[in-house]
Amino acid sequence: MSPLSPIKPTEEAPVSPPRTLRLPLDPLLTLAVLGLGACSIVNLKAATRNAIPSDPHYYVDRQAVYLGIGFLLMLGLSRLDYARLRRYKNVIYGALMLSILAVLGLGHSAGGAQRAISFPLFSFQASELGKVLLILALSAFIVERSRHLRERDTTVRVLIAALVPTMFVIVQPDLGSGLVYMAIACMLLFIAGTSWRHLAGLAALVCVAIAFVLAAAPAAGIHVLKPYQVERLTAFLHPSSVPKEGSSNDPTYQQRESKIAIGAGGKTGRGTSGGQVSGGFVPESDTDFVFAAVGEQYGFVGAGLVLLLYALLISRTLRVLVMAKDLFGSLIAAGVAAMLMFQVFVNVGMTIGIMPITGVTLPLMSYGGSSVIATLLSVGLLQSIYVQARTSAALKGRVLRY
Repeated sequence: MSPLSPIKPTEEAPVSPPRTLRLPLDPLLTLAVLGLGACSIVNLKAATRNAIPSDPHYYVDRQAVYLGIGFLLMLGLSRLDYARLRRYKNVIYGALMLSILAVLGLGHSAGGAQRAISFPLFSFQASELGKVLLILALSAFIVERSRHLRERDTTVRVLIAALVPTMFVIVQPDLGSGLVYMAIACMLLFIAGTSWRHLAGLAALVCVAIAFVLAAAPAAGIHVLKPYQVERLTAFLHPSSVPKEGSSNDPTYQQRESKIAIGAGGKTGRGTSGGQVSGGFVPESDTDFVFAAVGEQYGFVGAGLVLLLYALLISRTLRVLVMAKDLFGSLIAAGVAAMLMFQVFVNVGMTIGIMPITGVTLPLMSYGGSSVIATLLSVGLLQSIYVQARTSAALKGRVLRY
């Protein structure tokens, strides 16, 4: 070879551009959702068969439709990059406030509350969807303030942003959803690394607010909550001293009948024939007190299975929180975890008499399209965070190999 001959460059195998990885959904998270959906259908089929004699499958058919629609929305949302939602935080918060105000202006009254807007085929309860919208809006706002998380100004702004929709929801009145909103805000502040002094001050403020609403304000003639709400919130502390036992005005009636139903279920349940639930002695056994129906009909075994599925759902939510690729994803997962944990604890607690009756539904088990679809939308966000985290880790591994 002549020294003047040109040197040929070393040939390298062409590197193909990385393809978008389409990883499957979190299998255990999906299993928990499918399991709870199946339990809901089976339980409602037995608990509501006598509710409408002319249509014994009324609740079951509609719940199946809600679950199907919610699952499809979950799949669609799992394929969306959740990070894109961050730029629309103002639009999301505006939609939250607009939907809640629309209910106050256009909603229909039922049971003394104005919580939903009626459409020809369904009713829309804005406070349920508002939980998901609030998680997204507050998470995006906190990420924007990531360099000032320990400042008092950030804590105050987050609390005000959460308190405004909370107050409008409580006015409906929907105290349960309002409490969920505040639980979400507190969890997001905790995960974001807010100063312990701010969290302690917030806890003290909550205690003062409770004392003011339940004691100081009524003594001064100011009724923030309706009288029946105060009775329901405090009656569980002294059930034996409440007058009018057995009457429709007894605030402990629901809890007492719920505890009787769960206790009668024993180890394996009384089955679907006869009992407190099928006899109509447990009000709202398809929504707020659905866990009482599970306990009576399927006993400790059935109730334990449902709680295990919730444990799996919440544990996978916390797993997604840890594996998220950015702070925004971690905060969304934290908000969903707070929503699920608070609702499960309060709902199950009020059916067994250790928590006040606040109207908090049991996620994916209670009948209702707004609640089911909102919960599955939040699970769709978790699946999106999971897929994006796995995709990011896979691409990082490919880069390191090259």
